[in-house]
This record gives sequence, C-alpha cells and structure tokens, in this order.
Amino acid sequence: MKNGPDRPRESGGGILMGRPFGVPVYVAPSWFAIAALITWVFGGQLERVLPELGAARYLVSLFFAVAFYASVLVHELAHTVAALRFKLPVRRIQLQFFGGVSEIEKESETPGREFVLAFVGPLLSLVLSGLFYLGLYAVEPGTVPAVLLAGLMISNLIVAVFNLLPGLPLDGGRMLRAVIWKISGKPMTGTVAAAWTGRALAVAVLVGMPLLGYAGGYADEGFGGLNSITDALLAAILAAIIWTGAGNSLRMARLRERLPELSARALTRRAVPVTSDTPLSEGLRRANEAGARALVVVDGQGDPIAIVREAAIVGVPEHRRPWVAVSTLAQDITEGMRVWTELAGEELLEHLRATPATEYLVVEETGEIYGVLSAADVERAFVAAMAKPAS
Repeated sequence: MKNGPDRPRESGGGILMGRPFGVPVYVAPSWFAIAALITWVFGGQLERVLPELGAARYLVSLFFAVAFYASVLVHELAHTVAALRFKLPVRRIQLQFFGGVSEIEKESETPGREFVLAFVGPLLSLVLSGLFYLGLYAVEPGTVPAVLLAGLMISNLIVAVFNLLPGLPLDGGRMLRAVIWKISGKPMTGTVAAAWTGRALAVAVLVGMPLLGYAGGYADEGFGGLNSITDALLAAILAAIIWTGAGNSLRMARLRERLPELSARALTRRAVPVTSDTPLSEGLRRANEAGARALVVVDGQGDPIAIVREAAIVGVPEHRRPWVAVSTLAQDITEGMRVWTELAGEELLEHLRATPATEYLVVEETGEIYGVLSAADVERAFVAAMAKPAS
C-alpha cells in the first residue's frame, strides 16, 4: 500500500491511521503479514462452512481480519483512556503482528491504578465478545454475518483470556505486578516476580502450543487445522515476543529504580555571575578563582538573563578571549531552561526533554541562582547509573 497525504509514515511507527483522544494510532508493516495469514486461515474455514461463497470467501476473511484488529484497537484504547484519566502521557498506539501496544510513558503512581490500567483492556475484550455473542441472536444461523460474529466472539474471548495470563508483558502480568507491589510495598519486587513469570509463560507457549496443535486442539477451536510446522513457528514467534517483553519490562524497572540518582542539585556546576560586557578572559578568571565551571550573564539588578555556552567558550582561541564579550557567547534563558534544584529522576529527564538545550539555569525555590546544569553531565550520569550491576 502506498503512502498517501492522509497516511504519513513515522520512522519506526508505521502508517498513521488517526489520533483518537489525541493519541496517534499506527499500523506496523508486520500487521499486513498477520492480516494475510488470518485471511488465508479464515478463508479455509469459510470454504468448509459456506462453500457457496467461492473466491469471495477471501474478501469476507479480509473483512474479518480488519474487524478483529479493530477490536484489538478498542482493547488498546481502553488502556489509553485509563492512562489519560490518571494523567499518564501516552506516546502512541501501535497495531503489529501479535496484537497491539499502548506506549504509556510513565509508570502508575499506585498499585491500584496499575491494576485498573492493566485490567481495562481484557475487560473491554470480554465486553466485545459478549456483544458479538448477543449479535448472533439477531442474524440467521449459517450466514456470513453469523460466521463473522461467531469468529469475532471467539477471537475477542481468546484475546481477553490470553492477556489475563499472569506474566509480563501481558496485562495479567501487570495485574500480578500490582498485587505483589501492594503486598510488598515495593514496585520492583512486583516487576521481578511478574517478569520471571512471563519468561516461564514464554517457555510454556513454546512447548505447549505445538503439543496442543498435534493433539488436534487447535482444529477443534477453529484455527483451521494448521500443520505442526506452522504451529511450532507461531509458538516460537509468540514465545520470543513474551520473553523479550518480560526482559524489557525488567530492564525498564531497573532503569526507573536508578533514575533518582539523577538529581539536578547533585549534577549542577557552580557558576559565577558576570555582566554582559565582561570579557571572556575576565569571566574565566573569576570562575577559576571561585572554583566554578560555568558563567551566568546577569542584568543590572543581578537577575540571570543568559548562560554562556561551554561549546562556544572552547571555540574561542585563548589570545582572543580578552576581546570577546561573554554576551556574544551566551544563550538567552527561556522559561523552560530554568530547572528547580529538587528535580530528579523521571521528572528531571522529562523537563530536559521538553526544552532541549545544552545548559540550564538551576535555581532554588526562592529564585536564587544555584548553578548551571549541563545536558552532557546528565547524559554521562545516566550512562554511569545504567552501567552499575543489578542489585
């Protein structure tokens, strides 16, 4: 499918389909592979149930694939609406090979909210399954609408039950994490338990799906009689996704555990105030005497108005520094470039992400200048924190 003006492509995102609730929804390229597989499998079922359809059965099957993923989108929108209700930013929703994912950028503040946020997705899938079941009473058995409604009822039920399995990255794993978090009082304890349960689940899927397929269980459930090679391949892909997702959840939890080490107060460089007409050489001399590593330009009342950029200082040869005013090397301070001394962890990173700059003015709550925070220092501290061995 070609990209049109109404379906732009974002790097790594896929095809933009819309922005419900202000959150972009993307369809990943891998979706087309699973849509083709669903069309082929469901078409084989229709050939046995409604042979009179002929080749048109594949159009009906394609409609089923699209309707099924519309149901998956409803599942993900439930997570998104709950996240927005809890004031958690959602970067995007992506529909991909095995379902969808809502990229929520912050963790829930309480285990109760975490549980609700995870549970609403499977709950909506169960509700959809029930609605499709009720819809069967409104159509004639043995018709195309009846077959579609039955297929959507079963598929949504499978989505709900599968997502309720207690292992990360599934919704059931997040619910398990919330329960253990509530009992232990430690979110990391819940994450570790749910992640390892997810890895055990991945192994169970890898071994169990082919065995069930061999025993004929899939054929009975309407999966189209896939052969053992296909069963094993799908099991391996699904197990890899679960295993990788569990590992990523564990890594992200360890990252968040270490983020508090990134403190604006601890990383701030001491700065000396200078007026805009101060020669660079004089400003550096004052900084060296005070043991400072940054220069802040102030006005006649002593209020900060700009930060002298470190990269600009390095670019001025030493013999020219007495003739260069600090104001020519300074960047005006915008509101986003003011950082409170108490900012730390995710809040600090979010603030810096919202206003990209090389240096920031760090101030006390009273407005007093504390110093200058270099984005490079934050990056180095972040890398050092992540390099520490897991406790």
